[in-house]
Amino acid sequence: MLSTSTRLRLQAILERIARGQPVSLSERVYVQKFADRDPTVASWLRRARRRQQIQEPGDGIERLLADLDLGSAEPDDRFRPGEDDLGDWFSGAPPWLRRS
Repeated sequence: MLSTSTRLRLQAILERIARGQPVSLSERVYVQKFADRDPTVASWLRRARRRQQIQEPGDGIERLLADLDLGSAEPDDRFRPGEDDLGDWFSGAPPWLRRS
């Protein structure tokens, strides 16, 4: 469980990440340390990264996906049908998802 001061510090850093403002390396390490141990902080970090990339979700679907925290916040994790092979894209998937 996070203390109030820790939670507020984390949320302040995450808000700056979401807005695209400068965040020091030590602050990023601090956030990542908590994100590795706490799924709630990991979710906050994913949402901040997604908000940083999208800035302002346009239509209802993008806003719904952002609010539900679905999908990846990393731009390289998205499948590009014209450029990627679907089999290669799933090569890094967990064993239960791979084709047998």
